[in-house]
Amino acid sequence: MTERKPLTSEEISAIVDGFDPIDWAQVKLLVNMPFEKRLIPGLSAQEFAMAALRGTFQKKFPELTISEINMKVLTYLTPVRMEMK
Repeated sequence: MTERKPLTSEEISAIVDGFDPIDWAQVKLLVNMPFEKRLIPGLSAQEFAMAALRGTFQKKFPELTISEINMKVLTYLTPVRMEMK
């Protein structure tokens, strides 16, 4: 395994400068919202992304069944890490 060298302050600044500024009004709204209502938009976004990927795979692999397409979507979105002994 390779060792990672620590980032310099200039490298960290370059990364942080690429982020959008914090929307404090949005943060306050989310803090006051119950957990269930904060979760729903994320689940909707995930559902949309999976549907888009499923559509892409259906065009790319028209010979596959919907079950096979679904397995391809899950394979694509699920990271698998296996430890080697």
